[in-house]
Amino acid sequence: MDDMLESYKNLLIQKRYSLNTQKVYCNYFNDFSSYFCESDLAQLSPEQINNYLLYLIQTKNISLSQQNQRINAIKFYYEQVLGREKEIFNLHRPRKEHKLPSVLSEEEIILIFRKEYLFERQDQEKYSTRIVQNIFKKALFKSGIKKNATVHTLRHSFATHLLERGTDLRYAQELLGHSSSKTTEIYTHITKKGLDKIVSPLDNLTNLEKL
Repeated sequence: MDDMLESYKNLLIQKRYSLNTQKVYCNYFNDFSSYFCESDLAQLSPEQINNYLLYLIQTKNISLSQQNQRINAIKFYYEQVLGREKEIFNLHRPRKEHKLPSVLSEEEIILIFRKEYLFERQDQEKYSTRIVQNIFKKALFKSGIKKNATVHTLRHSFATHLLERGTDLRYAQELLGHSSSKTTEIYTHITKKGLDKIVSPLDNLTNLEKL
């Protein structure tokens, strides 16, 4: 078992997965292998694996996000470690939730940024994710904002404010690093500003006729 987990982790490292992803995948794969400790993982059927996921949903109440991460961790073992064909493992993924991200107004952003804040530690090392989250949480509390916001909310807010200020969707896509414009388009459902500034081409034609 230890050798299998070591091979699993080493391949994650070789494929340059992030440290956070390595940790998550290894933990979930360890749960998976422990659950089937008396079985040969290589011989498990998709039905057995799907029943395992069902067990987690019913007894552990795992979230949609965690369910997908566990599926990815399991598929990594079969498809990457064992080199199986992707089509063999028809694991049931949850339907995506279509929730619009929380967004802060520009005024709220100003309130949050009124604290002293630093971008690097005294030893010139970067802050850990946990420290950054804690700093943001304290700033949110001091600002008196009651919204359920996280550090990632700043990214959502930035994108929304770009569109509110008239930035072309294609430019916003490039700034945000989205590979598809469909990802950026979600922010058009959040912002309503600027609709009153849209000028109809018919209005321009009318003005030209008056010249």
